[in-house]
Amino acid sequence: MFSVLKFNFPMKRIILSFFLGVLVVSFLSAQSNGTLIGTVKDAETQQPLIGAIVVIAETSLGAVTDLDGVFRITNIPTRSWNITASLLGYQAQTKYNIVITAGNSAQLNFELQPESKALSEVVFSENRSIRIASTETPLSIQNLSAEEIKSNPGGNFDISRVVQALPGVGGTSGNGSFRNDLVIRGGAPNENVYYLDGVEIPILNHFATQGAAGGPTGILNVSFIEDATLSSSAFHSRYDNPLSAVLQFKQRDGNSDRLQGNFRLSGTEAALTAEGPIGSKTTFLASARRSYLQFLFEALDLPIRPNYWDFQYKLTHRIDSRTTLTAIGIGAIDDFSFGLPRETTPENLYVLGSNPLINQWNYTQGFTLKRVLPKGFWNLTFSRNMFDNRLDKFEDNFNGKQNDESKRTLGINSQEIENKLRFENNRITGAWKFSYGASLQYVKYSNNAFTRGRPEVRDSAGNIIQPGVNFNFNTAIDFFKYGLFGQVNRRFLDDRLSLSLGVRSDANSFSSEGAENLWNTLSPRLSASYVLHSKWTLNASVGRYYKILPYTVLGYKNENSELVNRDLPYTRSDHFVAGLEFIPEANLRITLEGFYKEYSSYPVSIRDGISLANLGGDFGIIGNEAIQANGTGRAYGMELFAQQKLSKNLYFTGSYTLFWSEFTGVNDPYIRSAWDTRHLLSLLAGYKFRGNWELGVKFRYQGGTPYTPFDTALSRINYPVEGRGTLDYRRLNGAELADFMQLDMRIDKKWNFRRFTLDLYADLQNILLRANPGFPNYTFQRNSDNSGFETTDGQALKADGSNAIPILLTENNATLLPTIGFILEF
Repeated sequence: MFSVLKFNFPMKRIILSFFLGVLVVSFLSAQSNGTLIGTVKDAETQQPLIGAIVVIAETSLGAVTDLDGVFRITNIPTRSWNITASLLGYQAQTKYNIVITAGNSAQLNFELQPESKALSEVVFSENRSIRIASTETPLSIQNLSAEEIKSNPGGNFDISRVVQALPGVGGTSGNGSFRNDLVIRGGAPNENVYYLDGVEIPILNHFATQGAAGGPTGILNVSFIEDATLSSSAFHSRYDNPLSAVLQFKQRDGNSDRLQGNFRLSGTEAALTAEGPIGSKTTFLASARRSYLQFLFEALDLPIRPNYWDFQYKLTHRIDSRTTLTAIGIGAIDDFSFGLPRETTPENLYVLGSNPLINQWNYTQGFTLKRVLPKGFWNLTFSRNMFDNRLDKFEDNFNGKQNDESKRTLGINSQEIENKLRFENNRITGAWKFSYGASLQYVKYSNNAFTRGRPEVRDSAGNIIQPGVNFNFNTAIDFFKYGLFGQVNRRFLDDRLSLSLGVRSDANSFSSEGAENLWNTLSPRLSASYVLHSKWTLNASVGRYYKILPYTVLGYKNENSELVNRDLPYTRSDHFVAGLEFIPEANLRITLEGFYKEYSSYPVSIRDGISLANLGGDFGIIGNEAIQANGTGRAYGMELFAQQKLSKNLYFTGSYTLFWSEFTGVNDPYIRSAWDTRHLLSLLAGYKFRGNWELGVKFRYQGGTPYTPFDTALSRINYPVEGRGTLDYRRLNGAELADFMQLDMRIDKKWNFRRFTLDLYADLQNILLRANPGFPNYTFQRNSDNSGFETTDGQALKADGSNAIPILLTENNATLLPTIGFILEF
């Protein structure tokens, strides 16, 4: 949507404003000290560790944990530090790049792994805390700390955008790189699942695409996040529905000492966060964020008016020394409307005529009761999430006729509600570690849908060339989903070999296929890890994973009010992965992996004949049609990844992925998917200078994105109604955009005063002024004053577009996007 818009920013003013702000605040600044508080626990049993030693590198500062595993260090100079926790019988763990400020007390939680017995002197004598793999997931796993997320150049504090620096993670570059569609190892955006403190959050972005997960900007507040972990295979059996990835966000607890907070103002939004204690056993975190993009776009004379709010909170209550109750919540309100620009360019008018008005709101609310046992712990989680999605589109969006029902071409009023209950028990018995549990969900989905789209077209012999797209139906379904899972781990051969066997099965009460028995979705998985040397580890995994079809597919009704997609099976993906991990130094990790994913029972559009794996990178809704589940697919390739945590003021990550992604349609052989960009390269580096200055740079390269050319004959017929061209699926993904390449840079400067900290930053996106291509857009030539369409006969545009003059709008402008902002901690 935004790819055809032209942005013009006063670059010189922004740079001057940044350095003027630095000069003014520098006269007022005064150095101060900060505080660090946190906990140290056993990673396997969650028991607090008493007497653990926590030290700050290159200083004599440190502390010892008390009876509750809590530590506190004061009078720490304000800068970035590496901090290590250790205890006899456990592997030491280091947390890197921990920023200490005067405004907020920093919080840090350690979870130490028990020391391996036979190899403690050989294999684990060195600090290997940069290794984040577990026995269940020994490979295809990466982690980003809170500081790496906050300071990411071009990331704009958006976690969904930041993880694109990790291996195998791409985006929809043809849309101008403005969306957060996560394409992981060649899989579609709706193949990923997201968890916040163990609670699934199905909506991760504002203006989300229903039936997928992408959108232009994320919902999560980075001030809450302790770290983010991405798994692209070898999934633990506790997670249902992942085919490509599991992205887990771990939130920190609120400050238990005092009330504190921060205010963030960026180029697009303002956010306020507060935290502190409530009595002696409870802490809270709460935030609200408001976009002002609608005002910015109006000032820039752009036709779109995106407007959003989001809210987030976390309450942690310690019932007793072994029992904790946690409540989390996140929600968003989105409104996407239009405004007639002062300059009515063809690009502006295309955006107005081709996109729907969007009105959405969503929330997720979760409660987790955690009980620590002598040899393990259990979690009981209840959550509820709701998504309300309304889409409206009219033939004349820009002429103020949004209330003229005769002009309506699209009307969607849909709701998705899920109520979830999950129990998980984790136990250790000798050398064995067990995890098992069950889940139950009650789902409600409704959709009041109207579409007046493309007409039916036949050839001279009466054969249908194009089926009409016109429907008007109401649907409401509700059903139960349930699942069982288990995982068992053990080490062998003097702890050199680690094995993990897991199994999961899911069913539902809606479809006969899903309700028959749990054997239909039995999904075993096996992971293995072998320590070759103190620095080298060989890892492998094989697994089968299932995903229920989107509710937009299950709830679709045809013209006879029949639920034609009701009895379709779960989509299946089989993973085969192997790799090497090399840790030459305590803060440096290098991995090399090869992967192969094979799909079956993939949904295919009956109308268009293409796999739904090619959809999800645009606004609106996908799957609202009749489908058949006979599609297959495959994605395979290799990844190289290197990560250095903060050392001598420098940190970096670098990754390269070579992959292929192919899917079948109704009758087609394997065809290159819409996500098969073939090459992904990402380089991210940051350097900490004296005086709390920091410089970060990020380079991203993506191979050419495939796209489907327009059917010129049908586009001419359909454009007057749909406001956009019609793709020629006979040439599915038969064209390719030029490569995507972008270099971003960010500069941060922090000032620490007695009780508050000011962080002023400047973020420059696309500093190489690279003209990255966008998808072409089909439209008709307009007259000189853009008040109507130019025609071949000088008459009004005919209903079938036969007298129109078709053109393609292309976007290859080199745009530099600068942003300045600040964060005030108090």
